[in-house]
Parts: sequence; C-alpha cells; structure tokens
Amino acid sequence: MADVPGPIHERLAAALADDIVQGVVPAGARLPSHRDLAYRLRIGLVTVTRAYAVLERRGLVKSERGRGMFVAGGTGAAPNVVDMSVNTPPQMLADRLLAATFQALAREMDAATFGSYHPPMGSLAHRRTMARWLSGHRMEVPPDRLLITNGAQHALAVAFAVALGTGGRLFTEAVTYPGAISLARHVGIAMTPVALDGEGLRADALDAALAATARAAGRRAVYVTPSLHNPTGASMAAARRDDIVRVCRAHDVLVVEDDIYSLFAPRGLPTLAELMPERTFYVNGLSKTLSPGLRLGLLAVPPAYLNAARAGLQATCSMASPISCAILERWVVDGTVVSIGTSIRMEAAWRMALARETLPELRVPCDHAGFHAWLPMPLLAAERTARRAATAGVILTPPTAVMPDPDVGDSGLRLCLGGPSRADLTRALTTLRNLLDSRADEGEERSVAV
Repeated sequence: MADVPGPIHERLAAALADDIVQGVVPAGARLPSHRDLAYRLRIGLVTVTRAYAVLERRGLVKSERGRGMFVAGGTGAAPNVVDMSVNTPPQMLADRLLAATFQALAREMDAATFGSYHPPMGSLAHRRTMARWLSGHRMEVPPDRLLITNGAQHALAVAFAVALGTGGRLFTEAVTYPGAISLARHVGIAMTPVALDGEGLRADALDAALAATARAAGRRAVYVTPSLHNPTGASMAAARRDDIVRVCRAHDVLVVEDDIYSLFAPRGLPTLAELMPERTFYVNGLSKTLSPGLRLGLLAVPPAYLNAARAGLQATCSMASPISCAILERWVVDGTVVSIGTSIRMEAAWRMALARETLPELRVPCDHAGFHAWLPMPLLAAERTARRAATAGVILTPPTAVMPDPDVGDSGLRLCLGGPSRADLTRALTTLRNLLDSRADEGEERSVAV
C-alpha cells in the first residue's frame, strides 16, 4: 500500500499507479484478478474493485471482457538532452483518460453551449467547482470572491494590475519566480528584492525595505510565496506568516500570495489570504496540480477590489476556456483530481529523495516534496556551472532569471525535477554531481547560504 493518507482503495490505487507509470508493471501486463489480489493483500473484494476503477478512470488500465484487467499505454525513448529548466509536474495523465474525458464531454456539451460567451470571471457553476477543488486540499473561499483565469500567470497579471496600477513598486524575495519577474518588467513595475532565509521572505528585511520607501511616490505591493517558495523550496512556519501579516498591515500594503504549490503545502499552516483577507490577492492554478495542459487559474480577491479585478480580467481575456472548466468539473466529481494529486505527491517525494541523495548540498524541503530544489552558490559560479551542464546535455534555469536585480543578493541553480523521466533525472543528477566534484577539485567555492 502507498504510504499516503486516505482510504485503503486510494492507497492501493496510488501504489499500482506508481508501478504502472514507472514501467515496473509494463504496458499490456495483466493485473491480478479482483479476488486474487484481495486474497493476497487480505483486504475486501470491494476495496480492490474500487481501486481498479480509479486506475481505469485515469486511463492507466483497461478491462477486457472475459479476460481481465490490463495495463494500457507505453512510454517513449528518452531524449539525449535532459531539460531541468521548466518547473512542470511529473506526467501522471494517461492517453486513455484524456480520450475518455473528451468522449464524455462530446456527449454532454452541445453546440449552443460551446458557441456562447460565459461571464468573464467564470460561470457560477464553474466557480463553485473551483472553490470545491480548493477546499478539498487548501482553504475555503466563497465562489463570489473567485475569478477563473487562463492559468495562474494570467491571475498574477490581473493581481499586479489591480494592486499596483500603472508602474508602482513590487517587493519580493531576492530570488523568486521567473514568471513574476518577466511580468513585472513587461508592464513597467519596479522590483525591490528583499532578503530571505530558510523560511522564505524575512519579515524584518521586508519591514526595513517598506520603511525606506514610505515617502516614495506610487503604489506598493508585496509578492510572496509562503509555501514551497520558487526557487528555494522554503516554507514559512506559522510565526513567520504572522510576522509578515503584521508588517504588511503596519505599512498598509497589498499582498499577492502565490500558492501554486498548494498540493505540497505543509498541513495546518494558514495561507496569508486567510490571515489577512482584506488585503491579499490569492493566486493558484491547475497546471502544477494536474497537468500544464489544463490552463486554469484562480484569483481570490479582497472584497473591496472585486470590481477592479473583474474589469482587469475582462480587459485581458473575454473568458476562461469552457472546455477546460468542464474537464475540471468532471475530474472533481469523479475523483480524478484526488487520484492524480496523490500520485504526483508520491512521485515528487521519490524524485526529491533521489536529488537529496545525489546532491546533499541541495536546499530541499525537509517535510514535504515538490518539483524543484535549490543549489545556492555565487552568481558567477552558478552561471559557469549552468554552461558546463548544458555542454554535458543538462539544461538548467539561467541563474539570473530568478533574480529581480542581478546585482543584489546571492544566486544559485534551480533544479526542476518533475519533467524528465526517472532514468533521465537520474542521469542528469549524476552529471551535475560530477560537475560539482570537478569544481571542487579545481578549488572553486561550491556554495553559499541564502
């Protein structure tokens, strides 16, 4: 059984899914009969039936009448170059699941529905579905405060526009999500890097930075990732979150909270949006929870800014894709969201353990998994290592891409662990291990603390 919380059938399904996806049980293999597996594991026959049904909904297995249950699909050959520069989840969707989903949607969606405009912020039914998905693993948000966007990046764009208007100044971690940096630069938002530590953004450093610009013209906002910070993987403890709230309220600034990795968030820790709902724009999305192909994001907006957010959403997009919303609705109802989320957490934990074992220098989350790990080092050393890695067939995120100001603060290398196959990831991490060892042999400084 998989060592994950939940009913026995979900633990069994997660364990089987992991073996299927990784090729331990190859395509075309016949699974044990329901009764045989129940006997071997000493569990109920109904439990095995429910577990097999979960796998079939995901398209990982197929039932052949009179013959039994067989593993579907297969895997392709590994490429020569391993791309570790894009932070994507491990592939847990199967072709048969997608085919079955689209076939069902074709039966349910008529031409009139497909050819109609929906409200820019999403229909009430779809916002209720999004709220249900969020409440299942993270927090409760009323549907009337939710806006559905075309991905989390779109939600960030709307939040930045409402919080800062034209120009303005954004305070964020000294290393942060590259997409937020590129978005801020694109629309002319000035960025102020703020020091961080093992828990992420430092409250004292944020307090000092905000105090130093108290008399400056223009609006100010804070962009922060409290859980599984990108790129360092840091997560704030409860006390740090309280300190950030205190500082932001004292300086009367709005906050954009990026919670895109909520699937891995430590249990029991509140979001900033729960601690200060009156000033926090909360961003989340499906690309890191299910698949990058499901371009749905959400933006939970403070009540006082709802009208401005609706206007900003409508100015940038007529509506989110009704097809994507319908896919999410179906997967929430039939349990696919939970099943895939469980499998992704298990796979991410395996990959993080491999990275930690191969590269002990990595800054990785201690009590929860994720898709990325951080290798801190001086900027010049990071750039040199990235170039050498590319020559050896491993593509890494450019070190300056995560720095709001390349002249301020330390840097490092973000290793994106989710995209490559297990074999490719093992090969890439071994390549990096050898590169770091060669650097040490040459007398280079290996790493510095962030």
